[in-house]
Amino acid sequence: MIRGEQLSRNFGRIKAVKEINFHIQKGEIIGFLGPNGAGKTTTMNMITGYLAPTEGNIFIDGINILEAPEDARKQIGYLPEQPPLYLDLTVDEYLNFVSEFKKVPKNQRKSELESIRELVKIGDVRGRLIKNLSKGYKQRVGLAQALVGSPPLLILDEPTVGLDPKQIIEIRELIKDLGKEHTVVLSSHILPEISATCHRILIINNGEIVASDTPENLSGRLSGASGSARQKLLIKGDSLKVKSVLEKISSIETVTTGSGPEDGLTEAVISASGIRDIREDVFRAMASADYPILQIGPMDLSLEEIFLNLTTSEEDV
Repeated sequence: MIRGEQLSRNFGRIKAVKEINFHIQKGEIIGFLGPNGAGKTTTMNMITGYLAPTEGNIFIDGINILEAPEDARKQIGYLPEQPPLYLDLTVDEYLNFVSEFKKVPKNQRKSELESIRELVKIGDVRGRLIKNLSKGYKQRVGLAQALVGSPPLLILDEPTVGLDPKQIIEIRELIKDLGKEHTVVLSSHILPEISATCHRILIINNGEIVASDTPENLSGRLSGASGSARQKLLIKGDSLKVKSVLEKISSIETVTTGSGPEDGLTEAVISASGIRDIREDVFRAMASADYPILQIGPMDLSLEEIFLNLTTSEEDV
């Protein structure tokens, strides 16, 4: 659906994006991540056609956006961080304006807008002025305008910023529904949002793509690369005493403990260097101390840990 080839963008002497290559398949929900100044916004602006690349090409559904910009942009529905809303129009007036602007055939506008209103659940506010809507409804109207014209590609920049937890859950479910019929590129600083919604993540740092994979695969690769295997345990016993026993096991490098979900239970996270299986050592030590192990299993890196691992240099530590 999207293909970037040797994509670069310079601002004077500053090379914001450095000859990156990426490919996003039809039907994927992609999380696009990067720290401030990493080149994420510049890349998204090039994908949408707002910025032209200094070098390289971008193809939207096989269309080169530099050679046929209007045809390429017809494939894109874009929701920027600040939705482009006309606050003094009603919801219906605004969507009709967007429909006309996007040159949707007149005989299709009514049915398409009815379908969009039902999908994003704004039918009950269709006659209200946009300026009087809540933040959540304004975000839904912004999503609605991105859907006008039935573009196969949706680019959503921080779609849940400023929303309350209930609204975030509603928008998350809506994005999942949209992903059934659209390719979605989702940019967000809320990492649990990306983890809960996206099939794959792209991480950009210092103008370069440093990761392109599922969170699960990245977690496995990074855990192996660091030479550290982590296990999470639930143990029946006092936290301080459990920690003392675990710290005496020579094959364990680090131990963190905390209160378990019930009184008398301890949650522990342990790690060991290399690929050695430490479960037998832990079992024997806990059995000897009469601290039953109720649960034990591998612990994957969180998306936050993956992000920090790939975007933090030694100088930053």
